[in-house]
Amino acid sequence: MSEKTEQQRLTVFKTYKLYVGGKFPRSESGRVYEVTDSKGNWLANAPQSSRKDARDAVVAARKAFGAWSGATAYNRGQVLYRVAEMLEGRREQFVREVAEAEGLSKSKAAAVVDATIDRWVWYAGWTDKISQVVGGANPVAGPYFNLSSPEPSGVVAVVAPQESSFLGLVSVVAPVIATGNTAVVIASEKAPLPALSLGEVLATSDVPGGVVNVLSGRTAEIAAPLAAHQDVNAIDLAGADEGLAKELEIAAADNLKRVLRPQPVDYFETPGIERLTAFLETKTVWHPTGSLGASGSSY
Repeated sequence: MSEKTEQQRLTVFKTYKLYVGGKFPRSESGRVYEVTDSKGNWLANAPQSSRKDARDAVVAARKAFGAWSGATAYNRGQVLYRVAEMLEGRREQFVREVAEAEGLSKSKAAAVVDATIDRWVWYAGWTDKISQVVGGANPVAGPYFNLSSPEPSGVVAVVAPQESSFLGLVSVVAPVIATGNTAVVIASEKAPLPALSLGEVLATSDVPGGVVNVLSGRTAEIAAPLAAHQDVNAIDLAGADEGLAKELEIAAADNLKRVLRPQPVDYFETPGIERLTAFLETKTVWHPTGSLGASGSSY
């Protein structure tokens, strides 16, 4: 009678990568850094992005901007809703990752994930409504129609919240793309794994490649070139501390970027429309009444 030898399987660890242009590259530098849980236990090696990775992400975001901003608001809403569907299907994975990243119990992590999925749905519902709220016809003295409508700013660099690695992340990214902008996101430095996994969800949903690009690594190292980049139109400093925020704001002034300064936020609270309007420009069009003559426009 032969004896069967029990063999123990090796654990297959997940390899986390960046998400740039709809693809999953390793950092151009080849560097990684250790990510640990709240007790200091090793979770994974995350890519440590370089300045070159940041530049590549901006190129991808700019390339995607034309088609994304030109899509109908209703279509963008459908795409965002599809992301929420995909998150719902991978709920257990994100509950585990959020629990490990933020040191939460499984029940509290589940509440965070549920709130995050609901937040996607909330912003999906605003895509075709925000223009009606902040745009409209303006009264003018003269035989003209004067109409204002919001348009996206362009490429937005987002410094994601450091503590709220998933709900906070989605709360600052979703409004950027809901209004037609594209985003380069710097994930939480100490808890980047939920953000990197979100890249996998975006890739398998209907979000076109380049609309959202996710980088991980040392926040200050990645944020500095993004703030000074001439093809970045705006920056959200949600996850920057006071010192870094001041440095980035100075760097961003070089080409008059829109800057959303960091502020205390309870991400569980229902958001207003402030983040939706933060990265919108107002286009004003004049047209003579009672005539089919040429129209003029100004910003």
